[in-house]
Amino acid sequence: AIEAESAALAAARRTPAQLREIRDCLDRRARDAPLDEHVDDDLAFHRSVIAAAGNPILAELFDGFTPRVRQAMLDLLRARRDFDSAADHDAHARLAEAIAARRPDEAARLSRTHLESLKEGLA
Repeated sequence: AIEAESAALAAARRTPAQLREIRDCLDRRARDAPLDEHVDDDLAFHRSVIAAAGNPILAELFDGFTPRVRQAMLDLLRARRDFDSAADHDAHARLAEAIAARRPDEAARLSRTHLESLKEGLA
């Protein structure tokens, strides 16, 4: 809920500087890096989306969950042999594009779809 709402708000409210930060974070998460750095880059991307939402309560909630989410992501990625990093990156790129194009409904939908795909991968 935090990420989908933040994505929609970011699409509606983001500034040019915030969009540059989202894109910079997207580029960093695409680099070839050790797993822990990749997870940190991914969290930075999501944090940049939340910052662009302009809602301090959502940011505080995300920041409070980040240490647990980070560890869960590391565990998930270590356990999943079938993880498709290219498809995962494409999902993030589509989210960034929806935010850039100021399409809040699409941004929220893409965020929910991505999270659902991660959830399905755990089954």
